[in-house]
Amino acid sequence: MLPNKKPENQTSLFFTFEYTLNQKHPLFLLANRIDWSVLEEAFAPLYCKDNGRPAKPIRLMVGLLILKHVRNISDENVVEQWSENNYYQYFCGESTFVCGVPCEASELVHFRHRIGEKGVELILQESIRINSKDGHDDTVSIDTTVQEKNITYPTDSKLHKKIITKCHQIASQEQLPVRQSYTQTLKKLSRDQRFRNHPKNKAKARKSDKKIKTIAGRLVRELERNLTPDSKHLVRLELYKKVLTQKRADKEKIYSLHEPETCCISKGKEHKKYEFGNKASFVKTNSGVIVGAMGFRNDYDGHTLEAALKQVGDLVGKLPRLATVDRGYRGKSQIGETQICLPKPPKKNISRYQANKLRKMHRKRASIEPVIGHIKQDHRLNRNFYKGVVGDNINIMLAAAAFNFKRMMNKWKSSFVGFFLEWQLLILLILSKLVETSLQYNPTNFYPKKLKWTF
Repeated sequence: MLPNKKPENQTSLFFTFEYTLNQKHPLFLLANRIDWSVLEEAFAPLYCKDNGRPAKPIRLMVGLLILKHVRNISDENVVEQWSENNYYQYFCGESTFVCGVPCEASELVHFRHRIGEKGVELILQESIRINSKDGHDDTVSIDTTVQEKNITYPTDSKLHKKIITKCHQIASQEQLPVRQSYTQTLKKLSRDQRFRNHPKNKAKARKSDKKIKTIAGRLVRELERNLTPDSKHLVRLELYKKVLTQKRADKEKIYSLHEPETCCISKGKEHKKYEFGNKASFVKTNSGVIVGAMGFRNDYDGHTLEAALKQVGDLVGKLPRLATVDRGYRGKSQIGETQICLPKPPKKNISRYQANKLRKMHRKRASIEPVIGHIKQDHRLNRNFYKGVVGDNINIMLAAAAFNFKRMMNKWKSSFVGFFLEWQLLILLILSKLVETSLQYNPTNFYPKKLKWTF
């Protein structure tokens, strides 16, 4: 059913937030700058008009998503903090303080599934609009990074043990007979797998790995024989068989049972050779606004350029004239109307002025690196907790939108702080002048001697 709409100009016995809150607070300003009507009109068709109970207000749910990534907290925490924070409530459309939580944390999961990637892209577009002309630069910087998935570091032994656990769960759900549970055997084999780097334990550990893999394959085949041909578990069994048959040098390997789309990506980092997740591409203007954010699997960087620039054209309304990239994008010099500029040694027939101009441009390109670091550290890109490929793309765009919103909030905060400090210095200067003139003034000519000036 359509979301609830509160009556406008509703009177209250108490003062509303507009009278009690600080109107120069960044969240207060951001709540009045976002065009909530655009988001409500776009998401209203996703609800049924005459079926079920009324849904939560769209502004409430969108506001909670934005606050979650701006403040870098979980679904549970943002719902809990909403009930304690007046600015959070005003940002989500409330006029007076409301006791209690606004919704269950799981409702945010359903809302993300409801609006999908297109809805989150609309939130990103609104964050670009908030930054006004800074999002319309002709020169942009493009770079990719790895968004790690919330999985454990994958090893063959871990995957095989999880397959054994899952097979026991399926047999219990379907009430199927199991010839042997291997409980005590697996305990002994797990003890033998420890300290595998010691020279005396290497052979024992390898033998235990093979035995666990054999047990996993035996349970999968037993389940396959006992399940009916139309069972829903057969798809999972096919995944387990693929894990058991994959080799070290195979392509498109499975690294997680609950996230089989996870990729193994190597970015050449000395402290972290392999990262497990997906690739994220970001497009940043020279002013510092992220105008493009997309998720890919493990594509070559040059192959992501066309899709990334197409998204920029859809969100901003025009394509950039020049895009500076690093050496990972070798092989691309022009994408449509956009010129791709790579760092390379200058040509011999180029002037010194042009060479210095190219050098400064590529130094400026490096400014996207700390931006990606802030998105990872402050806006939940460092580890993705959302499910599936759709969850990967949603998390990337929400993190980029949160960065743009936070950028404007910091600008408003600094401008007000600077304005306050200027007035404070001016007042102190006036007071110091008054004290200086009063010290030079001799009051004995006008007042009795009993009166004394004290400072």
